Formats: sequence, C-alpha cells, structure tokens
Amino acid sequence: MKRSRTAVLLLMGAMPLALTACSGDEEATREGLYTSVDACVAQTQDRVTCEQAANKAKQDATEKGPRYATREECAAGGYDWDRCEERRDSSGHSFFGPMMTGFFLSQMLRNGSPMAGFTGSPAFRDANGQWKRPDPGSSSGYAGAGVYRSGASPAMVPVTSAPDRAVTVSRGGFGGARGGS
Repeated sequence: MKRSRTAVLLLMGAMPLALTACSGDEEATREGLYTSVDACVAQTQDRVTCEQAANKAKQDATEKGPRYATREECAAGGYDWDRCEERRDSSGHSFFGPMMTGFFLSQMLRNGSPMAGFTGSPAFRDANGQWKRPDPGSSSGYAGAGVYRSGASPAMVPVTSAPDRAVTVSRGGFGGARGGS
C-alpha cells in the first residue's frame, strides 16, 4: 500500500516537468528548396538571406557535391551529359560534377520567429529529373590530393521537397533532437 502511494506521488511530482518539456519555447526548422534566389525571395521576403544561402550552396556544391574524374563518369553516374561541368575545388584541382540546379535554405525558428543564422546546401537533378542533395555523413568519391576514384558512387540522398513551394516546418519538442545554426 505504501509503495503504490509513493509511486503515485512521484509521478505527480514529475508531471509538471513532462508538460514543460512538451510546450512553451518551441523550436522549429523551416526549410525550402529553391531553384533561384528570386524564387526564394518570393517565398521568404528576405533577399539577403536567400543570396547568402545560394552562395554557400555554390561553395558546398564544389566542396561536397559529386566529383568525377571525367565527363563520361559523371554522365554514367546518372547525370545528363550536358549538365556535367568541369570545376575546380579550393585547392585548384580540376574535376567534373553535375551543375547545381537548386539550393536549400534552412532557418531555425523559435516561437515562429526566425533566429540568427541559416544553412544553405546544394541540390542537383539527375538524368531522371529527381532532386538529390549530398549526404552530409559521407564523402563524394574524392580521395584527397586531387585524386578521384573512378567509378566511385557519390553519396547522395533523394529529396522529397518540391522546389519553389511554401517552406516546410519541422518542429522540435520532447524527445526531439535540437539543431543549432
């Protein structure tokens, strides 16, 4: 009898903590896929942030996007021949990769208001018209020092977002992972 009463009191004491964790200061991430800075501005009304996100995505497209030793390998990797372009990384090494055809803008929100900072990442379209983005947890076939592994399949993840549409909001909360910007 005494044990069950203690358990009830313990649960009643923990309830306010559980309810506080589920409500109140809610964080969310707003993310959209855009094909141009103008399309981003039309949705967000924030030209500066859209331009910064597009520029960061262009940088990341070179540094984190798919890399191939030849145009033929790029086309064999699932991209249109005419969209495989020669580029140079920050070390001056030449490689082929698909053109960046869009970018993501992710911004942290707190109680519906934008917080300082954002992330921008590149988006590519393959030969089938499917959107893909670099997998942040893996390399892209780049072996370092200007060496590219022939036939290496770059790690890309499919995208389900429709481009140039209203941004989506992913909410955090009790048990959710919180990301920083």
